[in-house]
Amino acid sequence: MTKAELVSAIAKGAGITKKQADAALKAAVAAISDALKKGERVAIPGFGIFSVRQRASRKGRNPRTGAVIEIPARKVVVFKPAKDLREGVK
Repeated sequence: MTKAELVSAIAKGAGITKKQADAALKAAVAAISDALKKGERVAIPGFGIFSVRQRASRKGRNPRTGAVIEIPARKVVVFKPAKDLREGVK
């Protein structure tokens, strides 16, 4: 699904214009992004939970040379789907 298709679906489902739906989608994505940047957890009932986790540093291998390299620690965004969503996708 593309952004345009998502905007159309939101507009149809909420009974609003595509312009309003686009603004709502942008606001929702911005709010989720801002919360994750602050390290907060975002829970959407029936959909899932977005959170930030710390990934430890680890050793990797350069596939071209075979040399061992150090992959630094970093923060990653993770998504855990809600039970309803997991069961609906099966």
